[in-house]
Amino acid sequence: MYVQPGAAPSAVQGPVAAVAVAPSPPGRRRLLRGAAAGLALAALGGGAAVLGAGREGPAAVTVTETGGTMRLPWPKGGQAGVAVTGLGVLGTSGEQRPVPIASVTKVMTAYVVLRDRPLRQGEPGPRITVDQRASDESHSLHESTVPISAGQELTQRQLLELVLLPSGNNAARLLARWHSGTEGAFVAKMNRAARELGMSRTTYTGASGLEASTRSTAADQLRLAEAVMRDEVFRSIVATREVTVGGGTGTVVNTNRLLGTSGVVGVKTGSSTPAGGALMWAAETGDGRGDGLILGVVLHQKANTTPAAGLQEAFDSSERLITATRRELREARAVRRA
Repeated sequence: MYVQPGAAPSAVQGPVAAVAVAPSPPGRRRLLRGAAAGLALAALGGGAAVLGAGREGPAAVTVTETGGTMRLPWPKGGQAGVAVTGLGVLGTSGEQRPVPIASVTKVMTAYVVLRDRPLRQGEPGPRITVDQRASDESHSLHESTVPISAGQELTQRQLLELVLLPSGNNAARLLARWHSGTEGAFVAKMNRAARELGMSRTTYTGASGLEASTRSTAADQLRLAEAVMRDEVFRSIVATREVTVGGGTGTVVNTNRLLGTSGVVGVKTGSSTPAGGALMWAAETGDGRGDGLILGVVLHQKANTTPAAGLQEAFDSSERLITATRRELREARAVRRA
């Protein structure tokens, strides 16, 4: 499939999807080999790539400097998507239909809070008093919570850390009430934000992701990943392995086991029986300059089994995608230097 400039975008589908690449003009020497080389060239300011993200999903990639295809090891089940910042969406796999996303929901919770009440790097933000409801929810045996007590004071940043690292549902709902008065009012803002980002197949029904009625697609969540990773405070939080919070909460650990491997710098896990395993991730491209990120979303892995099995599959499939994409980009840079 070759996408002409200005043509309607179309998703790259299938267990192993190929990124479409335009052939070199007749008589023109091929300086680079493979689609990844063309992608890297475009990302580094040479060549041209036709990229788009229409409302119905991400576009295929057309590179006009070279021929060939880039093949990624997509998950066998569920759905996934991969993009490179500054370049665009490389493709998606699986049917892009709305599915439960579990605690990946909390990325939108953090996005809305930081959009409306931004923090500077190193700034703790206003102090927020833990209410009785959030304290009572700490003892739930049926969801992921963090130990916080009524009357305890936490800063905005600390609450964001409790939401994004150990995935505290009670902390997410407390943050929503602090922001908007009620969780319902906050959820309405989450859905407005989704529409503004072009996430046309996404519906949020809670701030934590506990509800299976919160549904989205990998393509939609890629849009959110690109937007939220522009915030330096969010980036610094999701790249943190653990943090210690006073007042009896103690040390909490990031649930993202890929953090620090293969260039991974975030962002958020999710798992439940209906959602299976879910992971939104970000990894450095490995160019040594700190430019650009590879962004990915994997959803609905081994759904309706156990949360643990689903999450492990999400980690495994994400790791394969990250490794393959970084390798393709690395080889492209080597060829370009030659």
